Amino acid sequence: MAKKFTASASKLKEDGKYGSKLVSKFINCLMYDGKKSSAEKVFYGAMDIIASRIKDTQPLEVFETAINNVKPMLEVRSKRVGGASYQVPMQVRPKRQQSLAFRWILNAVRSKKGRPTAQLLAAEFMDAFKQEGAAMTMRENVHRMAEANKAFAHFAW
Repeated sequence: MAKKFTASASKLKEDGKYGSKLVSKFINCLMYDGKKSSAEKVFYGAMDIIASRIKDTQPLEVFETAINNVKPMLEVRSKRVGGASYQVPMQVRPKRQQSLAFRWILNAVRSKKGRPTAQLLAAEFMDAFKQEGAAMTMRENVHRMAEANKAFAHFAW
């Protein structure tokens, strides 16, 4: 049976400030306990911090570039072949690339303590924009795993 996706992608409204569906989706992923206004405050606060720190680039552009930099191209999946499990490198679908990028950025932000979330989020976006930081490290690790298991690529289904 094929996977069914909800209508959330087609029903998703653009966010109020930037008119971007990507921003709207990220805010939804950032949200806890249905508190969307809190998630929006955190996100827009982070964007304001980015605007004050990086003068020559628009904050939305920094956000989009950061997400694109964190997206993985390859990942490993377990495939069972005759009693042995192999880590098989595979291409990542665009929808999954985006959700993994969101997840890694949010995990990186939530794992750090001691500063307001908006500041942590802004710092993570700026790091990802410069191709460094915890989320980029996660991506590099996934790519390294895929590279190391290239020998099992013929098991891909």
